[in-house]
Amino acid sequence: MKTIISAHYSFKAILGILVLLGLSTNSYAKNDDCWADLYDDTEFAGKSIRLQGPIKLANLLKVQGENWDNKIESLVVGPKATLTVFENQNFKLTLSEMAKHPVLMKSMGITQQDVLEDSELIFHPDSKIHGFGEFDFNHKIRSLKLECIK
Repeated sequence: MKTIISAHYSFKAILGILVLLGLSTNSYAKNDDCWADLYDDTEFAGKSIRLQGPIKLANLLKVQGENWDNKIESLVVGPKATLTVFENQNFKLTLSEMAKHPVLMKSMGITQQDVLEDSELIFHPDSKIHGFGEFDFNHKIRSLKLECIK
């Protein structure tokens, strides 16, 4: 009789653990689609890393133990992620943001043409960028933000 009771409790304990694991796996899965794969060569070739979001990297000097500063050449964005890449470290004020402040632009000698050649790019869910040459942005990424969409 004692064996049956302890087996019954073991079954309840196992069932409880499975339920907890199931709940934590489901809640984790909601963020599992928030990622970006970065490649150091065009056409998704060469070295690669996967970033899980949300994450903000003010510089890319030590990303997962490697220097990715000015090395990203292609990327894939996950289905629930938005990736913003910056030409400057520390997400410095971009030209499009400066355009909202004409006096500041004028005092710094920034023209409308400069604004058109902005220093950030935003990629929405499921984006695939085969190479940054088409954006005149190859070997220019120095910081990034990966945001998750709920």
